[in-house]
Amino acid sequence: MKSNFLICLFILVLSVPSYAQEYKSGAVEKDYVAYLFAYFTGNKVEEEAIHFAISADGYNYKSLNGNKPVIDPKLISSTGGVRDPHILRCEDGKTFYMVVTDMTSSKGWDSNRAMILLKSTDLVNWSSSIINIQHKYSGQEDLKRVWAPQTIYDPEAKKYMVYWSMKHGGGQDIIYYAYANADFTDFEGEPEQLFFPENGKSCIDGDIILKDGTFYMFYKTEGHGNGIKLATTNSLTSGKWTEHEGYKQQTPEAVEGSGVFRLINTDTYILMYDVYMKGKYQFCESSDLENFRVIDHEISMDFHPRHGSVIPVTRQELKALTAKWGLPEGFPPVGNNPVLTGYYADPDIIYSNKTKKYYIYPTSDGFDGWGGYYFKTFSSDNLKDWTDEGVILDLKKDVSWANRNAWAPCIEEKKVNGKYKYYYYFTAAQKIGVAVADDPAGPFVDSGKALIDFRPEGIKGGQEIDPDVFTDPKTGNSYLYWGNGYMAVAELNKDMVSIKKETVKVRTPDKTFREAISVFYRKGTYYFLWSEDDTRSENYRVRYGTSTSPTGVITIPENNLILAKDAAKGIYGTGHNSVLQIPGKDEWYIVYHRFNRPNGIKMGDAAGFHREVCIDKMEFNADGSIKVVVPTL
Repeated sequence: MKSNFLICLFILVLSVPSYAQEYKSGAVEKDYVAYLFAYFTGNKVEEEAIHFAISADGYNYKSLNGNKPVIDPKLISSTGGVRDPHILRCEDGKTFYMVVTDMTSSKGWDSNRAMILLKSTDLVNWSSSIINIQHKYSGQEDLKRVWAPQTIYDPEAKKYMVYWSMKHGGGQDIIYYAYANADFTDFEGEPEQLFFPENGKSCIDGDIILKDGTFYMFYKTEGHGNGIKLATTNSLTSGKWTEHEGYKQQTPEAVEGSGVFRLINTDTYILMYDVYMKGKYQFCESSDLENFRVIDHEISMDFHPRHGSVIPVTRQELKALTAKWGLPEGFPPVGNNPVLTGYYADPDIIYSNKTKKYYIYPTSDGFDGWGGYYFKTFSSDNLKDWTDEGVILDLKKDVSWANRNAWAPCIEEKKVNGKYKYYYYFTAAQKIGVAVADDPAGPFVDSGKALIDFRPEGIKGGQEIDPDVFTDPKTGNSYLYWGNGYMAVAELNKDMVSIKKETVKVRTPDKTFREAISVFYRKGTYYFLWSEDDTRSENYRVRYGTSTSPTGVITIPENNLILAKDAAKGIYGTGHNSVLQIPGKDEWYIVYHRFNRPNGIKMGDAAGFHREVCIDKMEFNADGSIKVVVPTL
């Protein structure tokens, strides 16, 4: 429906590559480091707007933007005010939907007919559209109010459901629903009744959360008790709800606007609600969503919220929020590891002289049995904030000789005829290939055949995986290293896409060597780092040796274990590293993967393909030996 109320519609144009839906992307729970609270503040016109606050622990909240609105309600609403913001992270992990009541109470509690749908990919910039129920649908002449919309993903319909309460004429408040369209700008079909209690009385402020296959809906009884009740179902649109006894609020005061969220990486749920007659919020805690205890003594807020909602956010999202609206004074610092959002492993890192940026090239992780088939890269200009540059090589599309097990890449920047070239060595189907690009972010073109598909003479077992490339600063010659169960090296030809087979040597350091060789040069010494044990083991760790040449015998220091687990911090499985020197400085960093934290240690073998990438400083003693690296959060 076209309406005069559809004012100031902001269209967010997303520049998403056509292949984006084919690849895993977006945040997973291990990436969450903080919470975002969306709320409004009161019944005055200037208070009916969307506000944001952040929390590092889900208990202590600081307002953003000095507790001023983060979106001007006059630009998105038909009434000049908005209330009851509900925010949702979508199933893709990176898109956000927010719905609000289009209303200012100064015009009366029966004055509004509309809600607003908002969409964002960064929590800062939002597009919006107004849905006026009375104008959009016929038979709504006696509609009196549209209150407190919320959104949930319906796995049966595979669509996003918006649900809200509506009252017609002298009837009761009923919770209705409609499915949003693919752009989250409008509804598909007519509103239908979602829930109506058996007693036939009014209910508003529905808030639904999914737990263990069951949908729990907390709702307010309106006009008869003014409390929060619970109903559950296994199918949102079945009409079959089990109504639970009693009220769930833990106060005799009138309440409304319940919001439920789960604390990150726990089985603890927080139920919060607006004790609106007292001008305060109450927080309760539960493990089963049935029994709650008040935790007000653990809560702090530097603002007074009304009817809001909370979601967890990643480090990158938190940085975007605070970059836009400022970091509140006293907000605790958030660690920087892991540095990439999502599951990634086997990182190789370079500094590009062409772009003056750093790039990490990891294995795309999170696939059962290490079954990934594509590679990505991530760029940064400060080693802290990383941008996903997208897929740079897809085995199924770009490689003719292998289509599975995309593992452990490495890269080398070379200047050829005055122009930079990037040579990307990667594992595919337990062989090693090479692809070439003119830019560190690709696109990369495969050479058309495997570079390493043989075992060196005398080697009976192991795998041809985990390449590392190193250019000797003394001679300019480049070398390729590889192997699992053994370590081999060969000099690369000048074309960088073929090897001198007569130069193949086996240089396995000792019995601790498993895989993942990493070679660098510092002050006349060639350093060789490798991983010991299995990537599925919590004891996966890094040792090192030294040599006088890129292909020489490796000397093992007495204390050569430099990176290992730290159980006290919940850090396990630290291995498969690369090393970065800051250009022009004797400043070094080790880039490695570990089990995802905190749940990896509980995952058994699956921890070995649900890993995350970290960066920590690497330092040297006066004699050139490497100091033990302290893995950090």
